[in-house]
Amino acid sequence: MSEEHALPYLRETILFLTLAGVLIPLLQRVRINPVLGFLAVGALIGPFGLGRVTEHYPWLHWVTFGRREDVETFAELGVIFLMFTIGLEMSVLRLWSMRRLVFGAGGLQVGLSALTIGGIAWAWEHALEPSVILGLVLAFSSTAVVMQLLGQRRELGTPMGQATFSILLFQDLAVVPLLVLVTIMGQPGDADFVTLMGIAVAKAVLTVGAIYLIGSRLVRPVFHHLASTRQPDSFMALTLLSSLGVAALTWAAGLSMAMGAMLAGLIIAETEFRHEVEITIEPFKGLLMGLFFMSVGMGIDVSELAREPLWLPLSVAGLMSIKATLLFVILRTHGLSWGRSAEGAILLSQGGEFAFIVVGVAMTLKLLSPAAGQFMLLVVGFSMLLTPLAARFGTLLGNWVDEHVGKRGEPPEEPQLETLSGHVIIAGYGRIGEMVGQVLARQQVAFVAVEHDPKLVARRRHLGAPVFYGDASRPDLLRRLHLEDARAVVLTMDQMHAAMRAVEGIRLVAPKVRIIARARDEKHAAALRRAGADAVISETLESGLQLAGLTLERIGTDEETILHVLEHERERRIDAIHHG
Repeated sequence: MSEEHALPYLRETILFLTLAGVLIPLLQRVRINPVLGFLAVGALIGPFGLGRVTEHYPWLHWVTFGRREDVETFAELGVIFLMFTIGLEMSVLRLWSMRRLVFGAGGLQVGLSALTIGGIAWAWEHALEPSVILGLVLAFSSTAVVMQLLGQRRELGTPMGQATFSILLFQDLAVVPLLVLVTIMGQPGDADFVTLMGIAVAKAVLTVGAIYLIGSRLVRPVFHHLASTRQPDSFMALTLLSSLGVAALTWAAGLSMAMGAMLAGLIIAETEFRHEVEITIEPFKGLLMGLFFMSVGMGIDVSELAREPLWLPLSVAGLMSIKATLLFVILRTHGLSWGRSAEGAILLSQGGEFAFIVVGVAMTLKLLSPAAGQFMLLVVGFSMLLTPLAARFGTLLGNWVDEHVGKRGEPPEEPQLETLSGHVIIAGYGRIGEMVGQVLARQQVAFVAVEHDPKLVARRRHLGAPVFYGDASRPDLLRRLHLEDARAVVLTMDQMHAAMRAVEGIRLVAPKVRIIARARDEKHAAALRRAGADAVISETLESGLQLAGLTLERIGTDEETILHVLEHERERRIDAIHHG
């Protein structure tokens, strides 16, 4: 079969899956960051790497990407799913509680960085429009790279992680007015700028508000209905429809698809299905984000270092230095320690992926010359390529600074479910699970529960219980609830196979966490103990022993004898099951 009649992009898809499934894990084994690995591999086998010599070596055609456009569509999907998961991490209440960081630190960072960088561009004799565009677009950092690094290092719940996340969130919100601004600047004629900008912003606010209000009333009952049918394929289809559908609606309204995807995640974050949805899209997000990083690497022409051996490295260093300096001051004034401020500043000092979109639009509208636009894209690309190494340096520097200067002014973390530590996870929140939760709450022990019955979840959440929909036999879901940081896991489900899968999965992820399980009978209890449960309560055994103990008490047997008899009987029956 000729390539022309094969599936579209079949060769590119097979090549990418080979890289993602074989090469990148090999790089990780030698402790090379996967983000850096995808960026470097993209630069190596892209159109500016080995792809440019395929005419002389035709066999390289099968192991290279000749055009960046071949993967850009899939790479954009990666950004959409990233923004969707960012929305899932949020909620309206949480966003409001973080407003000081989001709109304070985020607004200051974008404003000061844009003024400084735009002023430098103006001083280099750029016109007003290019200076404004470059100042704003280079003020943005890479949400994709930074969130990937924070997730790998498990620092999203730390004060530094929350502060950097808040600044990134403001930048993501600011993409919409920036795209509107660039479009207005490119319109011919002498239309009133303030009027056009006001109309565009009003349109954006109305569109986002309408989608949120309608979506929040539709999503919960639809997810609730599908969850009750217990059909995973339908649940996955609805998850993909929610993310891509809302993104398509915002795009049709002239807004960013990334903004729509984040809005879809924000809507679902208000429901009890958020953690199950996160697990559903995790494989798609990981693969597509890898493809996005690879497409960014394909736009990096390493040979430009030879053509611009001075200005390109100086521009990258200048951009990262300016942003890091401003960010350090902003983070420090918002309460982070000296060391963590330095670490967060370096982590956010690169250019962002939205530069590839905004600069592309600006070049199309002839607001930026092709030479200036391409040079700035290379600056952004190289800064993203350097970020994993810079982040490692930032961590070492931050630790050194805190050791010598002291951790001063670091705010305590807000007690969010996402960042719980030392808590108890209750798997199954029926009558028994609810009773365990009430006892823990009265003893002021933090807990979070998982339940697979959507009707039960809805009732318990209405009463204020921290319960989420999901299958507790899936260790991925328990990992989302910080299984490794939990003090114990209580399994209250009475289905033997589900409990067994849960115990086995928990032991793979967190071998040392305590597991207390409920069993139907002695045989079920023995199986759970063999699987790794620390303590198991058999319903039939304990009920029978309690009845026997109460009977002995009523006929006059003393308490010490009753306790001895019951313990002996318990051990005898358990031992009989083990050796039976």
